[in-house]
Amino acid sequence: MSLSFEKLEVYQLAEKLADDIWSIISKWEYFEKETLGKQLTRAADSIGANIAEGSGRGSYQDNRRFVRIARGSLYETRHWLRRTFHRKLLTEKQVQELQPLISELGPRLNAYLRSIGPTEASNYESRTKDK
Repeated sequence: MSLSFEKLEVYQLAEKLADDIWSIISKWEYFEKETLGKQLTRAADSIGANIAEGSGRGSYQDNRRFVRIARGSLYETRHWLRRTFHRKLLTEKQVQELQPLISELGPRLNAYLRSIGPTEASNYESRTKDK
């Protein structure tokens, strides 16, 4: 866990998604911002925030737990994006610009999750070696 979270590509991708969503929502009317906009912004911001918090917790288990929460926030973001598109708050062009980020972030979060700390197999090997 020595790598600063700001240097993680998965974190940078989460930041880009959140910033892109923010720039879209900031142009909406009051009602849309107060209802869907707040929900979508919180969900998108939560992805990177949980990556950051997990990296600062000091244990592999906590870090993995927060990456799983980040993955849940990505799914919540996808939900709110679907709602905003169906309610005609997102243009087709905006969807096409956000889609590659959404599509890449899921596998990146999964890869990051797999990379954190010792694997279960190595834990098992070290426990059985001593016996």
